[in-house]
Amino acid sequence: MSEFELEDSGSEFDSDDNSDAELQAAFERGDLKPGLNVEFNGQRNKINDITKLLAKTQAIRLDLPWVERLDMINNLAPLAPELAVQLEKHEQKRANQFKGNAKIPYVRPEEDPVLNDFKREMMFHRQAQSAVLEGIQRLHALGLKTRRPDDYFAEMAKTDEHMQKVRSNLMAKQQGQQKSERIKQIREQRKMGKMLAKQTKVQREAEKKEMLDKLKKFRKGKLKNLDFLEDAKALESKQKQTAANRKLRNKKFGFGGKKKGLKRNTKSSAAGLDSEKSTRRQRGVKAGASVNKRLGKSRRMKAKGKK
Repeated sequence: MSEFELEDSGSEFDSDDNSDAELQAAFERGDLKPGLNVEFNGQRNKINDITKLLAKTQAIRLDLPWVERLDMINNLAPLAPELAVQLEKHEQKRANQFKGNAKIPYVRPEEDPVLNDFKREMMFHRQAQSAVLEGIQRLHALGLKTRRPDDYFAEMAKTDEHMQKVRSNLMAKQQGQQKSERIKQIREQRKMGKMLAKQTKVQREAEKKEMLDKLKKFRKGKLKNLDFLEDAKALESKQKQTAANRKLRNKKFGFGGKKKGLKRNTKSSAAGLDSEKSTRRQRGVKAGASVNKRLGKSRRMKAKGKK
């Protein structure tokens, strides 16, 4: 490429860059036609001109019957029991999240964004339900049929496979919540059992201390009879009966004694001694009696040769 061509191409770029300046100069000279450009005088018209907007809306409004428009203004439908249960569970779940995690600051239910989203979706559902109920009545009043044609199939926004994944995810979450609730109940029962055991122990110690104090008073002559000993004996027998009942229940329901490792092999069972003892018992052979054993190979060969 020659120097002349380079200079020529540079002049074209310069002319493109100076196009705005040339337009401004032409506007100042008055070469531009009127109506294409409006000179800005520093004042703007109102954007939200309510009067003009209403007038324009009235001008473009089409006076069509309600069947063509199907617009409705109605209140929310009554809250269904299942929706009320879902809302209560959702509020309880959010409360448990705030209670179990100190890092999340507490938010009131009316200010909770997650709960507000749930309530907002519920309001959409109730609004649509109310519109359907009222709209069907108005259509029936006009003599229009509302039954869906047999050849009408609505396209779903999401595939069945995706909805199955959503359902499985929801089921897994529900099962996890139920499992956590069961674990929580078991923990509460264990805490209650420990508390009751502790209270029982404290009560027994207090009764024992009271009996010893009464015995000291009797020795010092402050008490004339030993009736408190009869109460102590009755209480002791009752405690022994309770302990005996507990042992019987443990034995019956399998909580007594060692159960772990009972089926594990020992040295004698691995050597086959336990099976030999069991065969002795089955045959009625005493422990000290000898058992016929198979002869060795050489002795068996000699016995065959003799025959």
